[in-house]
Amino acid sequence: MKISTILFASPMAKEIEHIFNSKKVAGDKQFRFRTEEEVTEDDYKWADAFIAFKRPANFSFGNIKWVHSFGAGVDKILKDIDWKEDVLLTRTVCSFGQRMSEYCLSYILRDVQNHSCYEKMQAEKEWKLVAPTPLQEKQAVVYGTGVIGREVAETLASFGMTVYGVSLSGTQKEPFRQIFSSKEPLNDALAEADYVINTMPLTDETKKVFNKDVLARWTDAVFINVGRGESVDNEALLQALDNGHIRQAVLDVFESEPLPQDDPFWSHPKVIVTPHISAVTTPEEGVDCFLNTLYKLENGETVGNAVDLNQGF
Repeated sequence: MKISTILFASPMAKEIEHIFNSKKVAGDKQFRFRTEEEVTEDDYKWADAFIAFKRPANFSFGNIKWVHSFGAGVDKILKDIDWKEDVLLTRTVCSFGQRMSEYCLSYILRDVQNHSCYEKMQAEKEWKLVAPTPLQEKQAVVYGTGVIGREVAETLASFGMTVYGVSLSGTQKEPFRQIFSSKEPLNDALAEADYVINTMPLTDETKKVFNKDVLARWTDAVFINVGRGESVDNEALLQALDNGHIRQAVLDVFESEPLPQDDPFWSHPKVIVTPHISAVTTPEEGVDCFLNTLYKLENGETVGNAVDLNQGF
């Protein structure tokens, strides 16, 4: 594939332009750097390639033959659109897995080391032994067994945790003890999980996966969501927190972002809210992944970050 004219649409347009100028990208290509509000119909007709985190409201395919997402997910690109089958869609793949692994591990360690308990006792000047629980005695289930889910599982398994996986296909792969299909009833092994971690992308199949029936299968588990907020039925999660099926929820992604001021998650005593920071893409990483993908496309190499439009990831 030959790419000559490249259009970027991002709130960080100026910063991305500065990075490109510093890298001195080959001069046979033309670039336009716009904010999402600045992109025009003429830009779409001019461009061979379009790069953005989400699709602008006025998006049209124009003469575009390749779209690249600055994010790991493509739901903000594919939402409510009939995609042209001859337009390639790729996504950013960089250090997401490592960063999400560290995020999940930090909250699991906080839990097993009883940080909240000791913070409370310090405030009350109470000297009392509450023994930490070794990670090797804990069990986790990771929903989503792709690149990110596998790296999360590898990190947890390296500390001796037993890690199961859930995917659409149920195809077995390391380092999971076993992988189950999400189309099947919840296995007893999964129901005993101490930690339930969602890393799944957003597709039609993953919307509201964590509903009332699924959340009711656990007893005293910690739910960590670093995938997509739309995968969770919020009312069902609040009920599960209140009735003890879910002991605590660590939420980094939400159906509506920024999280509205009146959302009950803000003040719920069993919920930890973070502002979608478990795997922040730096502009440098986004640009490097784009350039790597561009090189492979123009040299006829296999593009490992191409999106399967039938699966949505």
